[in-house]
Amino acid sequence: MIFPGMDPYLEAPLVWPDVHSRLIVYLAEHLRPMLRPRYVVSVQTRVFIEGPNQERFPDVGIRRTLAARPATGAPVLEADDPFEVQAPELEIEETLLHILDLQTNQRVVTVLEVVSPTNKYQGPGRDAYLAKQSEVRQSDSHLVEIDLLRTGPHVLAVPERLARTAGPYDYLVSVNRAEGKRTGYQLYPRTLAQPLPRFRCPLATGDDDVVVNLQAVLERTYEFGGYQDLLRYDQPCIPPLSAENQAWSNRLIQEKWKPPEAME
Repeated sequence: MIFPGMDPYLEAPLVWPDVHSRLIVYLAEHLRPMLRPRYVVSVQTRVFIEGPNQERFPDVGIRRTLAARPATGAPVLEADDPFEVQAPELEIEETLLHILDLQTNQRVVTVLEVVSPTNKYQGPGRDAYLAKQSEVRQSDSHLVEIDLLRTGPHVLAVPERLARTAGPYDYLVSVNRAEGKRTGYQLYPRTLAQPLPRFRCPLATGDDDVVVNLQAVLERTYEFGGYQDLLRYDQPCIPPLSAENQAWSNRLIQEKWKPPEAME
């Protein structure tokens, strides 16, 4: 990989869905040998309907104004007949992980979520995510949330004002254990220049946590996804970086990346 931690170019809207799917699969693969023989990790699907007007990255405000009524006696124009079309609603599938305890009839011990843009912005995707988040927090399952997206409103269960007390960060992993009133969070904040964390993933009471090397999972995702050849590092990052971070990124890219055509 070019970057020491998260690659911000993977956050591009056209790239992220593929990254998300692969990351979930390799996260499950990473966990599987550490969980046997008592636990299994299962890939689950959450489905929601996204309407044609739903914006994933809203950046334009629309103001509606009322047209003035014509003065009395003024001629009223008739509109031309429109050609009417209707955009279809889209069925969106998102994946997440459940760790199941085979000793207790496959009880869900831990839920692991990797946040997507649709989870952050107002709409059915955020509603579905928050509903699942609330369901887990009212159960006896642990909740692990992984946010590898710099942009978008905060959506993790930990209040943002508390998360920011850990210092500045671009990426965040939050672990909310099922014990007690669930008001405590174990946070793993990371900036762009830092490797992603090795975080503790809780299991059933009495069992030790397993340590998840998120950086190793990302690197496997990056390698087998072929992103070094797919991404255009000769273009500015989308979503954009600060001028300072883009300059730092450009230096790394110049040192470590060659366009695919240059390697032919």
